[in-house]
Amino acid sequence: MDTEEALEFLENLVFINTGEHLDKVQRIIFRQLWEDERLKYSEMAKSRGYTEAHFKAVGARLWQILSNITGEKVSKSNFQAVVITRWRNQHLQADFQNQNGNGLVNQLQLETINSNFVGRDREIAELNDIILRQRAKIILIQGEGGVGKTTLARKYFKTRKLDKVLELWMATDTQNITSAESVVEEWLRRDFNEEPGREFGINLERLRRKLRDPKYQIGIFIDNLETALDRNGKFINTRRAYVELLRVLTDSSVHSITLVTSRERLSESSIEICTYTLEGLNEQAWRQFFSNYNIDCNSLALSEMCKAYGGNAKAMQIIRGVISTDFGNDIDAYWQENCHDLLNERQLNDLVTTQFNRLQKNNIEAYRLLCRLGCYRYQDITSVPIEGVLCLLWDVAESQRRRVIRALQDLSLIEAKKGKYWLHSVIRTEAIARLKSTSEWELVNRKVAEFWTQQVAEVKNITDALTALEAYYHYLEIEDFEQAANVITKCRGKQWGTGLPLGCSFYQLGLPQKIIFVITPIIDHIQSQESLSKLYNMLGYTYRIIGEIAQAIRCYQIIEAIVDQDLVSEQTKTSLVFNRGLCKLELWEVAQAKECFDTVCYLVGKESILDDYMIYSQCCLAYIHSCTGSLVEAFSIAENVYLSISSSIRMTLWGIGHSLATLAFTYKNLGNLEKSLNICQQAIVHCEENNFTQIKGRAIACLAEIYREQQEYTTAISCHRTSIQILQKIGAKANLANAYYQLGLTYQRTGEMHRSRENFIEAIRLFQEMQAPKQVEKVQKAMGYF
Repeated sequence: MDTEEALEFLENLVFINTGEHLDKVQRIIFRQLWEDERLKYSEMAKSRGYTEAHFKAVGARLWQILSNITGEKVSKSNFQAVVITRWRNQHLQADFQNQNGNGLVNQLQLETINSNFVGRDREIAELNDIILRQRAKIILIQGEGGVGKTTLARKYFKTRKLDKVLELWMATDTQNITSAESVVEEWLRRDFNEEPGREFGINLERLRRKLRDPKYQIGIFIDNLETALDRNGKFINTRRAYVELLRVLTDSSVHSITLVTSRERLSESSIEICTYTLEGLNEQAWRQFFSNYNIDCNSLALSEMCKAYGGNAKAMQIIRGVISTDFGNDIDAYWQENCHDLLNERQLNDLVTTQFNRLQKNNIEAYRLLCRLGCYRYQDITSVPIEGVLCLLWDVAESQRRRVIRALQDLSLIEAKKGKYWLHSVIRTEAIARLKSTSEWELVNRKVAEFWTQQVAEVKNITDALTALEAYYHYLEIEDFEQAANVITKCRGKQWGTGLPLGCSFYQLGLPQKIIFVITPIIDHIQSQESLSKLYNMLGYTYRIIGEIAQAIRCYQIIEAIVDQDLVSEQTKTSLVFNRGLCKLELWEVAQAKECFDTVCYLVGKESILDDYMIYSQCCLAYIHSCTGSLVEAFSIAENVYLSISSSIRMTLWGIGHSLATLAFTYKNLGNLEKSLNICQQAIVHCEENNFTQIKGRAIACLAEIYREQQEYTTAISCHRTSIQILQKIGAKANLANAYYQLGLTYQRTGEMHRSRENFIEAIRLFQEMQAPKQVEKVQKAMGYF
């Protein structure tokens, strides 16, 4: 249990047993001791402006109340254990009741004992009815900002026994909305532990299969969809791919439930979606809520407020915070001062504006922090650790910073859970608008960008990569495109001695679409030729991975055309030539590929520190020679380069894997099947240790060719099929086409000409999609067309 969950449970427990609520000081004591039981009463009292004697008296009263309720001695030293035990026993009892026929009813009763969630029993029951009776797969919960759409969706998911909930928070700025391609890639890798493919269609089908599995019940939550819609309720042109994603989620065969929140309706004729309009809370719910916080719920002012704000849930929470903090729980005094302004302007934004203005007048430090917190995106990384909040208080004494944060929490202006902080979308909209109107806009964005940059020293997983990338978006906001580019090209970790660039981490983690998405908006604004060269180089490498060879080559041609080669580092220049060679090799334009790799060897000869590129290129050259009949030269190069792999200190793990796989093919072509088999096995082990699925698929394809040469056709065909399955899964089009080609050759050896032809035709289809005529010609020649 975190602090807020424990406090919520205790307040309900005390109210049920005594009919009274905890007072403000009791809540302060409980909250602070739950977070740090070593705190002394004197320390807590001083931080809140009370006397030590008062805190001790209130604490003693609190422990006595708990002792009376639980029937055991409760003190400052053991209250946590008592509360946790009581909480567990209550949930065990609820589980027992669920198993004896009262499942949904009892679960809903537990959910409604919550001081921050009131008056939605009917709505939860109606959502459940829509799903069970109408068999709806997607429900769009529509309502105004702050009405409680997100809270209702989350509470509904808690009433169902789901294995997991996939979440997507839409950015409030259209330009920052994550692409559907990236969303699906991240779901597959992060939530299903599956390597995404290179094509969106493949990934959608893979997601559909996961959601069809009857063994798992999946919830999908898409929040604030309206930012992705145009005025007609259709997805904006740049995000039309979301139509295809929602079509998958509405498939009648999936075992998932999708809840979408939006201020606007979705009007896409190809998507079967049920819209559920969420109204504001009724007056009874408002009375229950204010009563939970010891505020007079029978006041006529409460009825007027509920009517003025249309029952808006967020408005209710904000007002409660103001009444408790600024008016000593006197609801009538609050309303007398504010009623005339708010009755004329009924929209929630007007309430938020009023609250901002009041905060600015009464607590300028908290006001500045709130505006600065609007700078964070709360999208890919949906919350900010405490360090990310503290870094925005550079002009506040260190001893006072946490007090400023607590002030915002007490006013319900900042959300917090388990040490993570974020702003409600309505609050953030006002915060960011005010921040932009000040002279701090650029400074705050730079502070936040620096914070995110310092958060990640080495990229080990997707979350690390996305966290490091956050800095990019803040430089983009202030149009510092050079710094945005530096985020992508900044090296982290220990590879190459200087580390691996963030952009490279994304395609190695299987998220190529992400790097294309972030490079494209800035590349036309970059002035630094070195940065420009690196970005186009990354972009080209990414396009090659997903099979768009023509696009990849175009990127390399652009670099040659616009960048002064005298100003580019030798490493970048060498990388450019090497990657062009890989593109030519994928197209089977062998002479041009060889020329590129020879050039790399020449360049490295002048720059010995780039020995890794020498090894990569020599592996490719050995392979080319083995395919074109220059066997003596192929053998000589292969023998030398194989020994160099183990001694190089600059080779990346990715590069080692590719080099081993390429050498395995080379030795197979040279007829040294024993050595080829040994290197293949090394490559497979290396790939399994580092989760390099694509290279593993290549290595298994080589195993298939080895077994074919040994006339072990059954084993060869099994390896071919395994390789095809792996490569098809990740969408590695060039490798997949060659795997089909090789399987065709194996069936040709066994005399199964019909199966041979089927696989040759599939290889030709894929090579044609890649616009690789020489590869097509190679397959056709094997079929006897020439």
